[in-house]
Amino acid sequence: MRIAADAEAALTSADAGLIAGGAGAAREQGIPLVLEFRANGPAAEEELAVTFAIGAAARQLTACSGRVPMIGVLHGDAVAGPALLLGLLDHVIVVDQSHAFVSGPNMVSEFTGVEFNRTELGGSSVLANQAGLASLVAPDIDTAYALVDELLTVLPANNEEPPPILETADPVERAVPEAADIIPDSATGAYDVRDVITAVVDDDWFLELRSTFATNLVTGLATVGGLPVGIVANQPMAIAGTLDIPSSQKGGRFVAFCDAFNLPIVTFVDTSGFYPGKDLEWRGMIRYGAQLAFAYARATVPRINVTLRKSYGGAYIVMDSKNMGNDLAFAWPSAEIAVMGAKGAVEILHRKADETERAELEAAYEKRLLNPYIAAQRGTVDAVISPAQTRTEIGLGLQLLASKREILPRRKHDNTPV
Repeated sequence: MRIAADAEAALTSADAGLIAGGAGAAREQGIPLVLEFRANGPAAEEELAVTFAIGAAARQLTACSGRVPMIGVLHGDAVAGPALLLGLLDHVIVVDQSHAFVSGPNMVSEFTGVEFNRTELGGSSVLANQAGLASLVAPDIDTAYALVDELLTVLPANNEEPPPILETADPVERAVPEAADIIPDSATGAYDVRDVITAVVDDDWFLELRSTFATNLVTGLATVGGLPVGIVANQPMAIAGTLDIPSSQKGGRFVAFCDAFNLPIVTFVDTSGFYPGKDLEWRGMIRYGAQLAFAYARATVPRINVTLRKSYGGAYIVMDSKNMGNDLAFAWPSAEIAVMGAKGAVEILHRKADETERAELEAAYEKRLLNPYIAAQRGTVDAVISPAQTRTEIGLGLQLLASKREILPRRKHDNTPV
């Protein structure tokens, strides 16, 4: 169902009522909702009437959450209450030259003394890079709706339906020997994890979502053997693939979206941990790191984990580790699964060792523990696989898990660590 507000006009109570009614109809009929915003802020002349109506629209959109996919197209401006409605949607596609903010430039200037124009405060690049609102950015409205179609192609109509099976001539058994060549020989060398993803998925097609927000974590949609899947992957090209607050938020929301709409989740792991820093801790790294763990732990869809290289400590836990409940855990021979790296472990365990002794201890630690076979012996890795067989193992795993069902205990709702 597609709903559009009037172009270049304030949002009236009638417009908000249209949104509320459309959301209710989409929910009742079990069909996706597409909401196009081409409006400014609420109509001031209506005073509280429009505020009440926007509240009703927010309630109806919230009732749709997790039941039907909700996609927003921002083609113009969204200010104050209307902007908040965008935040309730699953994905927002922003057309260039559009703007969205809760408090406009004049109010920001009055309260902070800093001058901002609309583009600096909430332009399309800000919404994509800093705010994280934009899942995708389009140069024009036609491209925006082409992206809407691309999204809906791999999504079910509602949460009670399985995702569609798409036709592909790309065999699941296709070997991907090129995957091994992507990982550098150096344990600290950077590479683009998207190269691994495109090698593994069908026909090199990967629709990356929020690609310029929290770039240390990659999220997106693809198909394997024609089955739509959600992809989550650490990105070594950005802060060495470590996790921080934005990436935890990004990953947690995406995992929850996939789980709501029955999309299996494939997670590629290469991270040395959480990014350290006083600022992150003060801003709530504990709460937001828990958000990613929370999303994985409550997910009931099929989940496959592939450790490519590093998986240490707390980041190992939250990146869908076996004890978090993944269904299949694979590791490449290059995988290092441990509490921490060799250098950090030796610094803690052998503080009094001199430089030569530390080098020997680090080498011994790496040989003994920094490999996937210890984890496999302990049952936290199901199989150590050749990189060339990654696509085959994931594809066969998804087929094996196609009938997976989990019955959850009844409760009103959970309390996510937002």
